[in-house]
Amino acid sequence: MKESALYAKIVEWSEEDQCFVGSAPGLVYGGCHGSDEKQVFAELCEIVNEAIELYHQDGKPLPAPTAGRDLANTLVTDGHA
Repeated sequence: MKESALYAKIVEWSEEDQCFVGSAPGLVYGGCHGSDEKQVFAELCEIVNEAIELYHQDGKPLPAPTAGRDLANTLVTDGHA
């Protein structure tokens, strides 16, 4: 398993920006955007891999994993979705 699998990756439509926006909460602040949802996800996956590589190069510990926490259902339960 790649370390990138430990982090949730979210691609969502932004009405404000009129494009898809990708983010990886807890690991990547900011992210990427574009008009093609699949392309944004692919770019986000690359960004996550690069961020993990930078953590390793800098000798810093990785942030706590966000995948496997049932994030989608947590958002619905908390009333955010």
